[in-house]
Amino acid sequence: MTSYMNFIDNEWSAAYDGRTVDVVDPSTGEVIAQIARSGGSEIGRAVQAARHAFEGDWGRMAPAARSRLMLRLSQALLDHADELAALEQKDAGKPTRQARADAQAIARYFEFYAGAIDKLHGQTIPYPQEFTVMTLREPHGVTGHIVPWNYPLQIFGRSVAAALAAGNACVVKPAEDACLSLLRVAAILAENGLPPGALNIVTGLGAEAGAALAAHPGIDHISFTGSPQTGQAVQQAAAANFVPVTLELGGKSPQIVFSDADIDAALPVLLNAIIQNAGQTCSAGSRVLIQRAIYSDVVSRLAELFRATRTGAAKDDPDCGPLISARQLGRVREYLQEADSGGISIAAKGQLDANAPSGGFYQVPVLLSDVPPEHRLAQEEIFGPVLCAIPFDTEEEAVRIANGTPYGLVAGVWTQDGGRQLRLARRLRAGQVFINNYGAAGGVELPFGGSGQSGYGREKGFEALYGFTQLKTVAIRHG
Repeated sequence: MTSYMNFIDNEWSAAYDGRTVDVVDPSTGEVIAQIARSGGSEIGRAVQAARHAFEGDWGRMAPAARSRLMLRLSQALLDHADELAALEQKDAGKPTRQARADAQAIARYFEFYAGAIDKLHGQTIPYPQEFTVMTLREPHGVTGHIVPWNYPLQIFGRSVAAALAAGNACVVKPAEDACLSLLRVAAILAENGLPPGALNIVTGLGAEAGAALAAHPGIDHISFTGSPQTGQAVQQAAAANFVPVTLELGGKSPQIVFSDADIDAALPVLLNAIIQNAGQTCSAGSRVLIQRAIYSDVVSRLAELFRATRTGAAKDDPDCGPLISARQLGRVREYLQEADSGGISIAAKGQLDANAPSGGFYQVPVLLSDVPPEHRLAQEEIFGPVLCAIPFDTEEEAVRIANGTPYGLVAGVWTQDGGRQLRLARRLRAGQVFINNYGAAGGVELPFGGSGQSGYGREKGFEALYGFTQLKTVAIRHG
């Protein structure tokens, strides 16, 4: 069995006490590897290595040189895309198409931020003539990154690539459920010129290594993606050191379908937005609000699509792969049991492949109809392939239902009415609003983040670079 170690200062090292954590293949339920079970000591050494890099050659590297390096790293990741996709497929249970898309995406993040580095400008400020006043954008220093298991490659890319581009040195704690691809990424980056200490990866349990990273006084900024509950704990730990935090948390994102919508265009998008990555996506379109005049027809047609979905082992490239763990499968099934006991009808279910391994963590896609907007199923993030259909009558009611959860991450609107498109774009509480589409193909360039229990701060695009820098004002009096 393969054992993976921490990556600190461009070297591999085991946990000090030799402890390990089993890595399980979600498609089979079998242990496929072991990772180091680290804690505060290993985090401390990684922070020290990052500080040394930031205060040394990495921190002093000219923007143009850093840009050229990151472009080279992007190409190296692209060259290893098949290898990274294979690791992501086995470790995270991603169907082949999704794993390949994620491997392409991390290379694109490095490419995008490589091109943005020398375009991150300060400003001059008009002031009395005896002064010249300017602003400078400077890196925080050592940034901590807590990366979840649902999109390891993509979320590493959008967080770490931006932090490195801004000139920070990084300490990453990946999720114990899926981190093998990121350890390989670290090796690829080091092999292609990333200096020692600029990137450090420490594996282990969230309650041990993750908590130690969030609370470490040597961290200057923390980026966290995960649940609202854990995000709150990270925020509290960082507050003790007065450290800023970017939080990308959960979502209960609505897609609103009006009677004038292009239903043929909407239907496959509505389906994909909930079955992608088995519904384990913060921005999953987990509620579909349908105007009553077309409600029965849309639900009926959606049901046909759900029944045709195929769930199975990641290597077979099904429509829907396994959930990440037995724990997550149990959580999703608890919600479905509550739907059953509460009399909420199942409009349709998908199909499980006959050859799906018996030990895998499989949940077929489920379409629930007539879900009351205030019901727990329509309020809480299930994080599985479960779509709640909800009827509405008026635009006002649709907005009220859409905004009626603690979250505010993403929303979709399907209508041909231009005025309604603009009204809802302004009125919906969401960090991203998509009109007659959902996700815009995931655009690296598009700022992403939410409000309420979906967190705060923005990732992706130039906004991420602003978040990984701090503004300094310089005022020169020259008479």
